Amino acid sequence: MRDVRSRSQWLHRVDLVLPVVVGVIQVAGTIGAQHVQLSIADLGRAPLDWRGYALLLAGPLVIAARRRLPVAAMVVTLVATCVYLLFDFSYGPVFLSLVITLFTAVTSGRRRAAWLGAAAFFLFIVVYAGWLIPNPRGWFHDTAFAAFLLLTMTVSEFVRIRRERLAERERVAREESRRQASEERLTMAQELHDVLAHNISLIHVQAATALHLLDEHPEQARTALTTIKQASKDVLTEMRGVLSLLREGAPRSPTAGMDHLGELAKRSGLPVTVEITGSVRRLPAGTDRAGYRIVQESLTNVSRHAPGASVTVRVSYGPGEFGIVVEDDGAGAAPAISGLGSGNGIPGMRERAAALGGSLNAAPLPGGGFRVEAVLPLPDDPAMESM
Repeated sequence: MRDVRSRSQWLHRVDLVLPVVVGVIQVAGTIGAQHVQLSIADLGRAPLDWRGYALLLAGPLVIAARRRLPVAAMVVTLVATCVYLLFDFSYGPVFLSLVITLFTAVTSGRRRAAWLGAAAFFLFIVVYAGWLIPNPRGWFHDTAFAAFLLLTMTVSEFVRIRRERLAERERVAREESRRQASEERLTMAQELHDVLAHNISLIHVQAATALHLLDEHPEQARTALTTIKQASKDVLTEMRGVLSLLREGAPRSPTAGMDHLGELAKRSGLPVTVEITGSVRRLPAGTDRAGYRIVQESLTNVSRHAPGASVTVRVSYGPGEFGIVVEDDGAGAAPAISGLGSGNGIPGMRERAAALGGSLNAAPLPGGGFRVEAVLPLPDDPAMESM
């Protein structure tokens, strides 16, 4: 926005100064040219009078309106130049205004009008130089003038094409920036969903447990309340980490990853067994975060639907893929939690896996319980060194 405002201010200054500069050049240049041309009788030039000065200034005056009315400015300048020549005034930089208005007409998208105007002016010059002056000019004069007009139009077309390409490049860059921003917002929304779903479900389970044990086993209720306290602290910490991405330069908490898997299992309030196979190594950031969230969402689902069930988390590091299996036995010590809704957990996990080119399957086990299995591809990158 600041660049657009600066460019607009710069163009406004140019529009104020350019007519004055062009007017001075045309008048002063023509006065200088007529000192030479009036001394040559064969040229048949007439000295400047009020009509000549008025025509010399007509072009510069309409230059100020060339951006708003490019075709009208070109036509007025073209007519003023032709009338100036018909009065046989001295040749000079009278063509400067016409060149500027032709250039503006082309670069503003009025190409057909500009080319028709240039062609009409060339025909006028051919007729004027061949029949309307005392000493007609030959084909060399007409060819030179055609080359001058063609050069003007070619340069104008080149500038127009370059500007259009730059504008298209800026448009694509803006669209890409908006797309990336939209993807980042979706990613943050998914992160918030996972964080809130897991921790609130955990708090709900532990609160229900604490209420159940408070009268008969108050010492066991303390453990549940401690878990609630830690879960509420963790959810606030992770929310700050996600929301801080919205503020440029804000401090960011470390992103949850597979190295925090032990803490996640301990915090879930479930009997979780973690098994790791393969050569443990550093994972790409997206894979590391997705793996953690898949395990977190799976434990959340167990807490909701089979509280107290035993869970086994198997993590495997293969040469080209990273596997996660989360199984529970379905033998929960408490009834399933009602009133939390079905949520979007499994579709969200599938989306995470698919976004990385992997897959995720979730289905009940034949003997009871539930199984979530995810396979995420790993790049064959030697920089992913062993941890």
